[in-house]
Amino acid sequence: MADAYFFFNDLEECDQVHIDDVSSDDNGQDLANYNFAADGFHTGTTQGAPPNICLPNGVRGGVDWMRKLAFRYRKIKDTYNTYRNNVGGLLGPQKREHWHQVRTDVDFETDNWHSLMLKCLNMISQRENCVNVLVTTTQLVPALAKVLLYNLGQIFPIENIYSANKIGKESCFERIVTRFGRKSTYVVVGDGQDEESAAKNLNFPFWRISSHSDIRSLHTALEMGFL
Repeated sequence: MADAYFFFNDLEECDQVHIDDVSSDDNGQDLANYNFAADGFHTGTTQGAPPNICLPNGVRGGVDWMRKLAFRYRKIKDTYNTYRNNVGGLLGPQKREHWHQVRTDVDFETDNWHSLMLKCLNMISQRENCVNVLVTTTQLVPALAKVLLYNLGQIFPIENIYSANKIGKESCFERIVTRFGRKSTYVVVGDGQDEESAAKNLNFPFWRISSHSDIRSLHTALEMGFL
C-alpha cells in the first residue's frame, strides 16, 4: 500500500518527520492530471550524488526537484484525508475483504489488543479540547499506510502524526509542544524506553502499555475521569 498509493519507492530515502515539512516548496499546482511517473523525479540528482538518494540537507536536485518532492507529500496528504474513514475504498472490494479477515484474525490472536486500544483512543478523541498525537520510529510514509490499514485514520488526523525515525522521540515531543503550547497537558502512552525517557526529560506523565491489563487500566482511568 505504501508503494502503490504513497510513493514509498520514491520517498524511502527522503523521509520527513511531518507531512507538511516540505510544503513550503509546493507552488500549489493542480495535480489532478499530473503524471508522477514521468515528471523526472528520479533524474534530478545532484552531480556526483548516488541516484535516488536524498542528501542530508534535503536538496537533491534544486528547487525543481524539491517542488516534485512536495507534490508527492501533498498527494499523500490528499489520499490519506480522502480515505481516512474508508480504507476499503482505497483497497478495492477484493483486497478490502481479505484485509478485514486478516485484521480480525490478528485481533483474535492478540486477545483483542487492537479493539481495546481503539476504545481508549476513541474516548480521548471524543473529549472536548483533547487530541491524539502519534509519534512513531517508523518512517512517515509506511506509518501513514499502517494507520489507515488499522482503521486509525479517524483517530489520527494526518497533521497529528510524526515520525521520529530521523530525529528521535524527544525532538518530536518538543515539536509537538511548540505546536500546541506549553500550557497544554501532555500524557505519553507507550511501551518503549525511548518514549519513557523522552517523557521524563520533558516532565510529561508516562503510561506504560505492556499488557492487556495496562490497556484496561487506561480505559478505566479515562472512563472515570482520572486521566
